[in-house]
Amino acid sequence: MGSNSSVVVVPYDPDWVQLFEKLREFVLPVVSDLIVTIEHAGSTSVPGLAAKPIVDMDVIVPSQADVHIAIQRLSTLGYIHEGDLGIAGREAFIPPDHLPRHHLYVCTQENDEYKRHILFRDYLRSHPDDSEKYGELKLELAQRFHNDRKAYTNAKSEFVEQILQRAGWNS
Repeated sequence: MGSNSSVVVVPYDPDWVQLFEKLREFVLPVVSDLIVTIEHAGSTSVPGLAAKPIVDMDVIVPSQADVHIAIQRLSTLGYIHEGDLGIAGREAFIPPDHLPRHHLYVCTQENDEYKRHILFRDYLRSHPDDSEKYGELKLELAQRFHNDRKAYTNAKSEFVEQILQRAGWNS
């Protein structure tokens, strides 16, 4: 991300769903025989939730061997593998320049970070009051920590952990 480290949170945009579908259709041909699923994760996947306007896409494969195959195949589309960025077992990618900015991750269905993502997403989708609180918190923190992404993320983490506990996460 380098120089563009300012935090921008915007009101929910229903176009994020269509954008995810377009991106999914772009990667599907090279991974369709490998995948368990491709999930729209992160805040852009929760209707009504304010978010950084960057779609998160999780490509879920059955095994670690499939992760390596997916890495090779995604490179044929112009994705650049970044490694796990400190989250073991979840591989991150820089998308090709001609696509809208998004985050793409590949991991197995056993990956804890993936399970947390989906549990959190599904909880917020079915609890609009908590989703609204989370959106308000993010808008406030984005203003307070506009130029400090790490502080923004850290400031959200307590709320995120509370939601995960409510949703039944056992770390």
